[in-house]
Amino acid sequence: MQLYVVRHAIAEEARPGQADGTRALTEDGIQRSKRAVKGMRRLDIRFDRVLSSPWVRARETAAMLDSICDADPIITDLLIQSPRAELLALIAERGEDTAVVGHEPWLGELVAWLAFGDTRHGEALMLKKAGVVWLEGSAVPGGMQVRAVLPPSVLRAVR
Repeated sequence: MQLYVVRHAIAEEARPGQADGTRALTEDGIQRSKRAVKGMRRLDIRFDRVLSSPWVRARETAAMLDSICDADPIITDLLIQSPRAELLALIAERGEDTAVVGHEPWLGELVAWLAFGDTRHGEALMLKKAGVVWLEGSAVPGGMQVRAVLPPSVLRAVR
């Protein structure tokens, strides 16, 4: 299977007392993310399904992937915590090309777990906002290979 790990786009700064999950994308984040999605489309990246964190900025980012995925995003609380076996089971359950949209540091931990079998190395991955890590293989610890790390600037530059 192909797995695309997508970090949410640029979000507004937290206001005093604001719950982190309620922060929305900025206008700049929306525009940059739309251009990154165009780059993914030009690279012929498509998903059968998208799994998204329930936090506003991730849901907004996931919604922008609709031009490269026909299915509505599946919202899961498993993407607002360190990765667990239940998340891997959800990713693997259909064996389809899947995107997961979420937050650091949990996405870095997920990539490290899938590629290296250990979440401890997640901080070694620099996943910029609206960036993508492309993995291929089986969604089990150590069962995937990193095919590409695509920063948003590269995706936006694809013509």
